[in-house]
Amino acid sequence: MQREIITTADGSTTIQIKDWNEQYHSKHGAIQEAYHVFIDMGLSLFKNQELSILEIGFGTGLNALITYLEAPKLGLKVNYVGVEAYPIKSEELKQLNYISELKAEAFSTDFSLMHDSPWEKKATISDKFTLHKQQKDFIEIKDQKLFNLIYFDAFGARVQPDLWTEQLFASMFLALKNNGVLVTYAAKGSVRRAMQAVGFLVERLPGPPGKREMLRATKKA
Repeated sequence: MQREIITTADGSTTIQIKDWNEQYHSKHGAIQEAYHVFIDMGLSLFKNQELSILEIGFGTGLNALITYLEAPKLGLKVNYVGVEAYPIKSEELKQLNYISELKAEAFSTDFSLMHDSPWEKKATISDKFTLHKQQKDFIEIKDQKLFNLIYFDAFGARVQPDLWTEQLFASMFLALKNNGVLVTYAAKGSVRRAMQAVGFLVERLPGPPGKREMLRATKKA
């Protein structure tokens, strides 16, 4: 499939899959979307604790990077698991401008370490952040009651409907601890109903730029 680097509305870059007319992040602003969906509506719910996060779609590493930047402000020690079936290429990574757009030059080495660390092994990025990248299909996730927070950042249901099914959300429900939270940019009714069908309490929340709504799902104890 043909892929290219594009610049989104907030000046940050992302990868576009031209055959699907689908991007790794929103065309309306990659960094803005990541902050709104995953930090403001997800990470910020937790403070002063050790937190286990599962990301569905590690992709460019943007969500991991902003979590790394924001977690210390919330007093969090983070164990981060990023699942990705098809890792991006090193040539693509070199063209992404997240470090400069976030003014995070002091953390450039840490971001490189995230991408250079081996798959299937836990890597220590700092004394407050570990990263375990796993290369596999999302349906292969069999963890139970392991995570406090899930970033569900798979490609959209329009192009990959099999990633937004009751079967997959049942796996997410099992993977969360009681009172754990899943956040996603998606807002389709079919997605919300699939979440509710497996036991989630689902909220519609204001979406990031370019989207009216997004969803947050909680596994109530």
